[in-house]
Amino acid sequence: MTDQQNTDMPSAPAKQKSKFNILPVIGAVAGAIGGYIYYLEVGCSSGSCAITSNPYLSMLWGAALGYLLFGMLKKKKA
Repeated sequence: MTDQQNTDMPSAPAKQKSKFNILPVIGAVAGAIGGYIYYLEVGCSSGSCAITSNPYLSMLWGAALGYLLFGMLKKKKA
């Protein structure tokens, strides 16, 4: 064999930037906190309100809204 490099073999792939967007996760956390604050300040004491009578449901809805709202924000390509 000779010392020539084999050009048929592909080179190692270049490192690619991760396509993971952290903004929706931050939005979900902020929404959950906002949902809990909404439960504390506005919550329903009679228990007849499906969302605001339970802190877990308020936090879940807040997290979902935060995830969706922050998910609309995208970083512009440079």
